[in-house]
Parts: sequence; C-alpha cells; structure tokens
Amino acid sequence: MTETYGRIVVEKTGEPHVMQWVNEPVAKPGPNEVRIRHEAIGVDYIDTQIRGGLLPATLPTGLGFAGVGVAVEVGADVTHVKEGERVAYMYFTAGSYAQQRIVPAERVVALPDQSLTADLAAGALFRGLTAWYLSTRLRPVGKGDVALVHAAAGGVGLILIQWLRHLGATVVGTVDSEEKAQALRDFGCEHVVLLPDGDFVAKVKAVSDGKGAAIVYEAIGKETFSRSLDSARRFGLVVSYGWPSGDPGDVSLMELRTKGSLFITRPTVTQYVADAEDFRSGAKALFDLVKDGTLKIRVGNSYPLREAARAHADIVAGKTLGSVVLIP
Repeated sequence: MTETYGRIVVEKTGEPHVMQWVNEPVAKPGPNEVRIRHEAIGVDYIDTQIRGGLLPATLPTGLGFAGVGVAVEVGADVTHVKEGERVAYMYFTAGSYAQQRIVPAERVVALPDQSLTADLAAGALFRGLTAWYLSTRLRPVGKGDVALVHAAAGGVGLILIQWLRHLGATVVGTVDSEEKAQALRDFGCEHVVLLPDGDFVAKVKAVSDGKGAAIVYEAIGKETFSRSLDSARRFGLVVSYGWPSGDPGDVSLMELRTKGSLFITRPTVTQYVADAEDFRSGAKALFDLVKDGTLKIRVGNSYPLREAARAHADIVAGKTLGSVVLIP
C-alpha cells in the first residue's frame, strides 16, 4: 500500500473555510533535498493574506513557509543534516501546512539545541528571522537609540523588542489591549502605549528628549502611518513591514523632507534571507540567542493542523498573542 500524508491546500481564495485537507503519496527526496516529518509549523499573518486573496498566488496553493521536525530521509549529496536530527527550515514556496514535506537542503538547518521544543522553535523561526533583519540589517541600532515598535505583542513584536533591548536601544511599544500591554512589560519593554487612545507620538518625544525615534517599525498601516512619520527623528528610518489596517498609500517626498529628511523602506524577510548563506546566518543568530536565554519565545496559541482555519480566524480577529503554531 502506498504511504500517504495529509496537507492543507487552497483551491480558491476566501474565508478560512476554503482550506481543504487532502492526502497525497509520500515521495523520495532528491540528492539535494531533505524529507521532514513536521513536529510544529509556524503560522504567520502573510498566510492569511494568501488564503484570503490579498496577496497573489498561483492556485491551487499550499500555505506556510516554515516548519520544525525530524529529518527522516536525507538526499545523497546532503552533508550538513543527518537522518534523525531535528531541523528547522524556511522555504518560500508555500506548503508547510502538512504532516511532512520535502525541502531543498540549503533551506534546512539542524537545531543547535536538539532539546528545544518544537513549538518554540517553530514559533521562533519565521518571526525571529524577521526580527533579526529588522534589528540588524537595516541600519545600526544601539545604545542611545529610541525605537518605536507597533503591534509589539505579536509574534514578531515580542522577539523584536527583546532583540532591540539586547542591542541597547530604548523601546516604545504599542498594543491594543491591557493583556498585551502586560505581555510587553513581562518581556522587558520599558514604555508601553495602549491604542487607539494612547498618544505614541508624545510618548516617543518624551522618551527621546524631544528628538523622536531613530527607527520606527510600522506594522499597522493606514491607521497609524502618518503619526509614525511624526514620531521619527531627523534622518530617522521608518520601516513599513505590515499593514493589517490597510495599505498606507502614496508617500509624499516633500513630506519626508519637511519631517526631517526621513528615510523609508518596505522590506520583506523573503529578500533578506533569499540567499542560503543569509538564511543560515540569521537562523544561527536567532537560535544562539534563544539558547542563551537572551530571547524568550512566547507561543501564545497552538492549534491542531486540521484546525488551521480556526488559527487564521483568530489571527485576523486579533485574538492571538505571541507566535502561533500548528501541531500535526
């Protein structure tokens, strides 16, 4: 009898119920591939945008880009991963929402701490690599810098505020509930602003002696973008990496000039870890900081793989806190 495994596919975009469970035959990995039996799968906001049709995808499509599990079969030319090792991967062809997966070996790393629980490793990977490039690859961040982090209690946000504090920055974080505000305090965020009523511009100015933030991590979009520009100091960098409230729209170059010769970027993790060497470097930096206790990963919500639709509904509704994972 042919061995099969289950995975989730989307044949037409729409609400969470469009995700379907299918069974497919198990294949053999090629010489430079690894077959991984998933232990946990990371869920990220981008998955909901692909499923909902807000981001383009060739249908039918799988979902998910990162996972953690056991390397059950390794291609003949693969030397850096051994069968039986626990591994993590990030691969930008959607399809992690599955019981197992074959992945190019260059996108796979062995977990440096083989005892790290699967949910923490999966919760850390995609969002942790995002926090890695945001904090270390865009511009130098260090002591004396003030950073404004929106949506700071999300999976990226909680890791990012810790990484920024590790680098010496002072962090102002925004959240939309008292529960999330307490989570920020628990993770060491010095200054918390509760939206929608809190004035984060005034808080940033107060913390920075009126100068403004050296770097603004804009992860909300239309609702906060103009005020985020007001929060930046002269020559400040505004990083627009998410917009659940809507695309901010056009940015006036004259406005950037008059607000302090600001810099602005719309980065994506897919570009910053596109090269295998960068992926491995980022993953090492991330898991080293997790291993030594500098970064604490909060998996706020865990769902069975077959209940991925519920996970998506909760993410979109803002009901999740920290990282979200699926368990096969």
